[in-house]
Amino acid sequence: MRYFYFAASAIIAVGIALSAAAETAPPPPALEPVPEAPPPPPEIANDPELQPQITIVRRENETLEEYRVNGRLTMVKVTPRQGRPYYLVAGGADGAFIRRDSLDTGLRVPLWVLFSF
Repeated sequence: MRYFYFAASAIIAVGIALSAAAETAPPPPALEPVPEAPPPPPEIANDPELQPQITIVRRENETLEEYRVNGRLTMVKVTPRQGRPYYLVAGGADGAFIRRDSLDTGLRVPLWVLFSF
């Protein structure tokens, strides 16, 4: 029983010391707002070659949306009359297309907190 009182008083003392140390932390430095990003140069913003050209082809059972950049076919979105749409994305220099059910790459960045200050 005597050990219990000693351990409890030690825990309370450590808790008080930690809370006092947390209260005396220095204030954070003065923060400045982030400046606005400059607009893109007018020759890049309005360049039609950098914008994808979209061609829509409607067929009996599906709708195709062809995305071309500089005249090169980069992606096709296929929307069937019944079912979910899928994408055909150019997958390399050989011109082969890879089917994807969504444009999500599946890359998941870990959000683990290892240290916190």
